[in-house]
Amino acid sequence: MRVLGVLDLLGGRAVHARAGRREHYEPVQGTGPRTSTETRPPYAAGDAVGLARWYMRDIGLTELYVADLDAIQGRPRQDPLVASVAALGAPLWLDAGAASAGEARHSLELAAAVVVIGLETLPSYDALAEICASVGGDRVAFSLDLRDGEPMVAAGVVKEPAHIVAERAAHAGAGAVIVIDLARVGTGTGLDLALITRVRDAVPGLTLFVGGGVRGPDDLARLAEAGCDGALVATSLHDGRLGAEDVAAARRRQRNDRR
Repeated sequence: MRVLGVLDLLGGRAVHARAGRREHYEPVQGTGPRTSTETRPPYAAGDAVGLARWYMRDIGLTELYVADLDAIQGRPRQDPLVASVAALGAPLWLDAGAASAGEARHSLELAAAVVVIGLETLPSYDALAEICASVGGDRVAFSLDLRDGEPMVAAGVVKEPAHIVAERAAHAGAGAVIVIDLARVGTGTGLDLALITRVRDAVPGLTLFVGGGVRGPDDLARLAEAGCDGALVATSLHDGRLGAEDVAAARRRQRNDRR
């Protein structure tokens, strides 16, 4: 099970996403002391580079996921900050609201190993197919954006059940699908395993990640049992419900499953 540490960027700061209510997001607070000898949090509140460094150094994460919430909402992109995070060296999955081949190429040229194309900003599945053809589907992850289990679609895109949307993304050429329910993000409410299973069954050949609602190591195990390849995690890392040992155990479990 791969674990990607999530950084939500808003106004130049890393913010704590809760239930998809972006107008209420506050800066991520530096995690508390990890040992009795430490006296200060390892990064300042809202420090995106410090948070990314903590994910990599203290938690042992080897991949990061960045959501540029300004770009997703149609405001100027935070390219310099994204580039600073990428400079730390971990492969970056980047959602910056790309909705065209040109925007996807820009994300990849900037810093990203994988460009994330979100359903909420996608004008059409034809646009997704053009992006995949332009940059290669193996470098495209389709974010199946949900709220309370319902797909969040842009104007002009027909709303369909989540597993049908995933099938459309697969047909368009995306190499990975991310199921993320914004209503569950940062709330500790757990996973919708029934929906996740329907999506897994609909796209058996695609890499599948899940974000939103991961509470701890037991949820990582449940996702692995459901056939998922990885999870996007933030809150349970910040509050200590998931730690370095849990991440290492999930990684070992993935290697053992491949044998």
